[in-house]
Amino acid sequence: MHLAQLNIAEAIASMDSPEMADFVNNIERINTLAESSQGYIWRLTDEGSDNSYSMQLFDSEFIVTNMSIWKDKESLFDFVYNTGHVEIFKRRKEWFHKMAKSHMVLWYINEGHIPDIEEAKERLRYLREQGESAYAFTFKSMYREEDAKKL
Repeated sequence: MHLAQLNIAEAIASMDSPEMADFVNNIERINTLAESSQGYIWRLTDEGSDNSYSMQLFDSEFIVTNMSIWKDKESLFDFVYNTGHVEIFKRRKEWFHKMAKSHMVLWYINEGHIPDIEEAKERLRYLREQGESAYAFTFKSMYREEDAKKL
């Protein structure tokens, strides 16, 4: 099995605004870093660009979406917290509002499966309404592939 993740954020301004310029200017670098990271498999991109930030997948044009697949939880964790990505992650308050509800969800998928955005939204909705389980969880949980296989 592989690990899928969805992460959403509410931008403080439109992506073409001066307030978001430094974030936007780092997107390509961070995406390239992700793609070269051990355990990376796939990420959601818009047909017209090499990222998903131009796609309006939620009710607000200010909600930006990142969705990807990784070999395992450790690979994703390493990318998020132990690469140059962490520099941008630490600056997130400059560009994004603090969200009142869960904004990130992880779940295991069968190898070769590429989840669509509706599947990802369902996992996030489940996490928000039901809490963590092998079906939908966060980095804080201890759920493993074996747990997901029992679903």
